[in-house]
Amino acid sequence: MRFTTDMKRFLQVEGAARMLFTLICYGIGMGILAPMNALYMSESIGLSKGEVVSIFVVSLLLNMGTTITVGLLSDKLRSRKKLAIAAASLCLIGLLIYMRAEGYTQALIGMCIVSAPSGLIMGQLFALSRNHFSRLAGDIVEMAQIWLRAGYSVGFFCGLLAGANLYLIATFQGVLWGNFAGYAMLVILLLFYKERSEEKNQASTGAGEPFSLIMLIALLLLACADAIRGLYLPLVVKSLFGKAEYMSYIWSAQAVFELLFMTIAGYWAAKYGSRKIILLGGVGALITYSVYALHSPLLIFFLIQPVYSFFVSILYGVAMGYVQRMFVGRTGFGSSLYVFISLTASLIGYLLPLFIEGYTPSIFIIPMTLVLISVMIISTVLIRERRSSKSLQPLQ
Repeated sequence: MRFTTDMKRFLQVEGAARMLFTLICYGIGMGILAPMNALYMSESIGLSKGEVVSIFVVSLLLNMGTTITVGLLSDKLRSRKKLAIAAASLCLIGLLIYMRAEGYTQALIGMCIVSAPSGLIMGQLFALSRNHFSRLAGDIVEMAQIWLRAGYSVGFFCGLLAGANLYLIATFQGVLWGNFAGYAMLVILLLFYKERSEEKNQASTGAGEPFSLIMLIALLLLACADAIRGLYLPLVVKSLFGKAEYMSYIWSAQAVFELLFMTIAGYWAAKYGSRKIILLGGVGALITYSVYALHSPLLIFFLIQPVYSFFVSILYGVAMGYVQRMFVGRTGFGSSLYVFISLTASLIGYLLPLFIEGYTPSIFIIPMTLVLISVMIISTVLIRERRSSKSLQPLQ
């Protein structure tokens, strides 16, 4: 009943449906190119493995720098919408250079222009949405953020399927123009979006979270584990079972569960606390990586996917809101910091494979270790918090 009431209220908020559609379209655009990007550089432009990796690393570093720098300054700006539009427009220019690249230098320039503002876009979109719902529907701010993030995920997985079909119909140029269309749609939709300015007393809207560097490190470890899984699971599945398309089916299963699990995890976080739910998600990830590492049959890979989907839903939904609430009076910085953590995790995911040989399931011992450390950190934080609350009870 509460879900039905909240969802109805969400859809009745002015501009909510448009914001949801905007994130779905943006997700589709990102999903179209994501799995094909490295293949495009390698097969169409003719770059070596080292050149491809260097382009990803340089563009990701620029993305990280832009995201956190703009995040620090964006709360002083009057309009985040204009900032997001300018960033998306810059991405369109970069794509035009990238799709005409004939060598390493052009590909590097184009990819850097495309990638540098992309984290900024995601961070500012969620800062916009938090301000919007804080002004118009403060009682469902956290669930609204989760549903919007789920909308992006649904769009991303639709983009994965669209990208595969575009490649079959129109090769890499079709994929690149599909990604271009995603950015163009984002610009058009933002032009018609009515931005709600942030109120000075917004910090009082909803409960904040105390700043915790150790919890940010724990979240970074979880995100690193997921980044390694995203990079290596397709290769391991191909190595074990001989068919790369199995990975598409496994990812499609994740999309089916993600919207449902994000909603459930959001309500549980509101009831039991974000850190406890993040801990539960970490346990689910630990179980999944154990299954991956044990040379399990293909059927088990599919059966364990809902468990991992629950973890991903928590990592991308509950954790995002948790970081934002640490900086509840600075929505731009809070949103950008979460994106920065995700980008840092991706960078580590790119670099760690340099120390791994082959594509065997034993690779997943690394993310298992990262998740285990994170679970231990979160457990320690919760135990200390419980002890502190018990010691204060006699004084009350």
